[in-house]
Amino acid sequence: MSDEIKLTKLEYLKENSRQLRGALADELANDEDHLSGDTAQILKFHGSYQQRDRDRRSGPQGRAYMFMIRTAIPGGRLTAQQLLAELDLCDRYGNGTLRITTRQDLQLHGIVKKNLRETIRTINQAQLTTFCGCGDVERNVMCCPAPYRASPVRAGMQEMAARFAKHLRPRTRAYYEIWLQDDNGSRQDVTDFRPVEEPIYGDRYLPRKFKTGFALPEDNCVDVLTYDLGFVAVVEDDRIVGYNVAIGGGQGVTPAVKTTFPALAQTIAFVSPDQVLPLGEAVVKVFRDFGNRADRKRARLKYVIADRGLQWVKNKVEEYFGAPLAEPRPQSIFDAQDHLGWHEQGDGRLFLGINVENGRIHDTDQVRLKTVLRTLLQRYDFPVRLTPLQSLILCDINPTDRATVEQLLTDHGVVPAERLTQTRRYAMACPALPTCGLAITESERVMPH
Repeated sequence: MSDEIKLTKLEYLKENSRQLRGALADELANDEDHLSGDTAQILKFHGSYQQRDRDRRSGPQGRAYMFMIRTAIPGGRLTAQQLLAELDLCDRYGNGTLRITTRQDLQLHGIVKKNLRETIRTINQAQLTTFCGCGDVERNVMCCPAPYRASPVRAGMQEMAARFAKHLRPRTRAYYEIWLQDDNGSRQDVTDFRPVEEPIYGDRYLPRKFKTGFALPEDNCVDVLTYDLGFVAVVEDDRIVGYNVAIGGGQGVTPAVKTTFPALAQTIAFVSPDQVLPLGEAVVKVFRDFGNRADRKRARLKYVIADRGLQWVKNKVEEYFGAPLAEPRPQSIFDAQDHLGWHEQGDGRLFLGINVENGRIHDTDQVRLKTVLRTLLQRYDFPVRLTPLQSLILCDINPTDRATVEQLLTDHGVVPAERLTQTRRYAMACPALPTCGLAITESERVMPH
């Protein structure tokens, strides 16, 4: 990128943040109920957004500050104990609700500043992390969560998504130094800055967020062509022989900016399984070096493709990859599943997809979903998967327990999938008011009414 291009303020903030430390540790230790604007930007890389409760006013500035904490969960795979830990945190420090996102994350809402460190530390004690849940980095890696066991295809794809997420994680130690304590409760001295090499992200990280997903042609439940980078599995003789690679998807639009637009990813190549990580790294590096750092509204890979051409971008990817790319295999995406209801896993056990309206796990007068999930997870220790439609799957259910599970759900007001309309199964809404600073009207609070 030319030195003459005027960078946004955030680019200088990232570069001078001492690898995502900034003043975060100091501001967490003071008595203010909020962070400064610059520090709130750095906080995003650690998996949290500073927000205001727009329904109420408090404090000297008339603002009620709070924080959202996002746990990044590649492929949406959780143990029962991990989901229980998040449910405990939503009651202990949050607003009593836990939200599944369309990117298979979990979000805690209503956290106050003094509880940020303990909340994030507890999430890590459950072998989860909020690191890179937000910010200008690779976000949570998506993958079809269905736990079919009869074939190695799903498990292989899910394992690849987990490996990809680990490979694309920044190397900085800032997260561990700021949030995590040793057994004696003492923290690292974050003023003793020792930079590490960031071979993928460099000094300024990415121009904006980057999203990746893995899918099957017969089950594109993750909507893989809407991502910056998509891998669609090519299966032969019941094994994954590689992936078709698509780049440049993204649905975000700024209505007032006519140069912004939605785009579907375009397929450019086929890669073998052992090429997935180096190819993904190459695509991310091309975005790092040629993405727009002067205008964040056009700082996505789809605009690099629009401005320079798909072939130019493919040539650059091959340059960074170090070899020519194979042509895509003949393939078309033709279906998607919501994974709700009862299904055979293929190993003698069952899985059950449970609709979670708007992804919000909580108790209401009509549906006590949070209570029944606690009961089921504590009693049976079911592994859990989060779906891109903000619902969840309970795995490894013994067929002899099916009737008891169904009765517990019925007793707590949970409607079975077969009684839901298609609209209800696929409907979703963003949180909007009162927490989103960009919201101009209601969304979740009036859905589905």
